[in-house]
Amino acid sequence: MKKSSEMRGLPIITIADGSEIGMVKSLVINPEKGSVDFLTIEHEDWQVSVKAIPFKKVIGIGEYAVTVENENAVIDLNEIPIANQLVNKKIRIIDTKVMTRKGQLIGLVTEYIVDDETGNIAAMVLKVKEQEVYLAAQQVMTFGKDIIIVNEDASNYFADSFENLFTQATAGEELLEEVSAPASNKDFEDIRSKQAELLKGKRVTKDIYNAKGDILISKGTLLEGIHISSAQEAGPAVFVELTMNVEE
Repeated sequence: MKKSSEMRGLPIITIADGSEIGMVKSLVINPEKGSVDFLTIEHEDWQVSVKAIPFKKVIGIGEYAVTVENENAVIDLNEIPIANQLVNKKIRIIDTKVMTRKGQLIGLVTEYIVDDETGNIAAMVLKVKEQEVYLAAQQVMTFGKDIIIVNEDASNYFADSFENLFTQATAGEELLEEVSAPASNKDFEDIRSKQAELLKGKRVTKDIYNAKGDILISKGTLLEGIHISSAQEAGPAVFVELTMNVEE
């Protein structure tokens, strides 16, 4: 997972010859998918047209650079209508107000977190009454240019860290288990067991997909240990989505 601010300004390096082909200027949001589809490139030699890299062409996003296979990963946005349309929508997320579907203003986005494997937006960081809270992207109904619309009960899912977004608020039950670097293998297994116990027997209310876009758990499934384990193995973003979409 990467914060958007950790990606902007990174040099872009080709694996084929180790050359720098520019720096990440901005992240192009696809509001329908809730994902980063392109990274625009800043380069002193490109003054006329806007160049970008499709996120699916990114090999890796590290602390010091974004890597791609070669220069062929770079496209001219003027030649790709869909990409150009996304740029012109100017969805920025940061500094955008967040409002519930019934019109209640709940906060302002100060940052967002991207799954650096898929480009999917995993969560947003909101400023709410001078406090910083995290909200999973699954609560978003609309990524708009001026306003982000979220579910009416989105505030029930606020967390004080990205890790603590592993929350199930249905019937007042909370799943607040740490998922970052456990102190030992035993601690890790204890956390997984507690997560499984809280979810076991609940019914899934929507299809849950893995990072490759394949259905991992089908809508209507009564969760058993094998389902929960597969979601845990699929990564934090997938497990968060599962916990947000179950019912008694």
